[in-house]
Amino acid sequence: MSIIYVLLAISVVVAIIFFIAFIVSVKKGQYDDVYTPSVRMLFDDELVKPDPEKNQPVNKVKSS
Repeated sequence: MSIIYVLLAISVVVAIIFFIAFIVSVKKGQYDDVYTPSVRMLFDDELVKPDPEKNQPVNKVKSS
């Protein structure tokens, strides 16, 4: 029965550690921008379109 108290105490300590780590990461701005990384992942690469004459893909550089 005493092992339950030990396991309960350990689980509470681990939960408090994870909660403190979460609070610190929120205060440092880890979760501020959730939209830009997903958009950057989609549009950061060069656009590749197939060349109809050669049936091979041709790299097209985006113009600014």
